Amino acid sequence: MSRALARPYLLLSPAILSLTLLMVAPVVFVLIYSFWLRTAEGLDEPAFQFGNWINFFTDKFYWLALYSTFKTAFVTTIVCILLGYPTAYFLARAEIKNRGLLLFLMFLPFWVSYIIRTMSWINVLGKNGFVNAVLVWTGITDEPLKLLYNDFSVIMGLVYFQLPYMIINVYVSLDGIDRNLESAARVLGCNPWQSFLEVTLPLSLPGLGAGSLLCFVLAAGSYVTPRLLGGTDTLFFPDLIYEAIISQLDWPFGAVLSIVMLVALGIVIAVYNRFMSLSDVYRSFAR
Repeated sequence: MSRALARPYLLLSPAILSLTLLMVAPVVFVLIYSFWLRTAEGLDEPAFQFGNWINFFTDKFYWLALYSTFKTAFVTTIVCILLGYPTAYFLARAEIKNRGLLLFLMFLPFWVSYIIRTMSWINVLGKNGFVNAVLVWTGITDEPLKLLYNDFSVIMGLVYFQLPYMIINVYVSLDGIDRNLESAARVLGCNPWQSFLEVTLPLSLPGLGAGSLLCFVLAAGSYVTPRLLGGTDTLFFPDLIYEAIISQLDWPFGAVLSIVMLVALGIVIAVYNRFMSLSDVYRSFAR
């Protein structure tokens, strides 16, 4: 190979080496570990057997956990769309001078630890929390509602964490739309609502799709929120991975669950890339 042909590979070698050592190699090790054998003494023995995979595929409990996780992530994404799109539209279309300040304030809570922000919901949704105090004080309810340690509190915590990602992706998409297109739609006879449906919404779909993908993937892979805000009936796949590896010390089966989660989310991303484009996600961070 000539020096000219080898130069691009030499320039890319640090990035390729980093990706190989930090991303590819760990996944390969986890995949190999999933075939190891856990002995009766609780030890992990190097082997090549499919017992761990058979246990997963034949136990409906883990499929139910995966379904429950994806359902919660889907509901979280829908709520983020309903709350995030109007907010992003306001930020993109409002005639205000300090728009950058509003965006800064939106991400200001990220300066506080994610665990602390998640635990703060205990004081908001708890039996003696702010929401129940207001409901009882106003007479809407006679006694506190059970708003904590269930699927509702998990979704609230996930929405609180994912919502800024939805807003910023939709905002970038809306901010890049030429205002003259909306004006042209008005001139051609569209009312404001028709102009939004025919021009603004279709052109903002890439940002909406990118935000939805980020919210879904991050919600499905979240561990802290379901662990802190979920109850005994909350079934979340990342929590099962934690239980297998940390509580039961069953590293081979935990590796199986980890690979399954990785593949499931990879399929979601592949489907998104088939109909949309991952470049929309990259563009939202580049702006």
